[in-house]
Amino acid sequence: MSEPDVFAALANPTRRAVLRLLLERGEQPVHRLAEHFAMRRPSLSEHLRVLKEAGLVVEQPVGRQRLYSLRPEPLREVVDWLTPYERFWRDRLTRLREVLAEVPDE
Repeated sequence: MSEPDVFAALANPTRRAVLRLLLERGEQPVHRLAEHFAMRRPSLSEHLRVLKEAGLVVEQPVGRQRLYSLRPEPLREVVDWLTPYERFWRDRLTRLREVLAEVPDE
């Protein structure tokens, strides 16, 4: 089995929305998460499985339900990948600001 792919898990907007819900509202059972989506629970469960395999959520059985919570550590890989691009755009915007400062006001 190959290593979980955080980027592939994040490629889907539903999975990103699930992560946002878990970030904003904390641990949630699947039925509460399902209230936010126009899909059947088995479809949402498949998205949760992908997120779990990527290490982005953890599942904890509590009685007859399963609670899901965010595990943000794998997002470090995304931040590390994005950092050079962030620097690139920051440098470009700084140069643009400098050029605009040199343009005389009319």
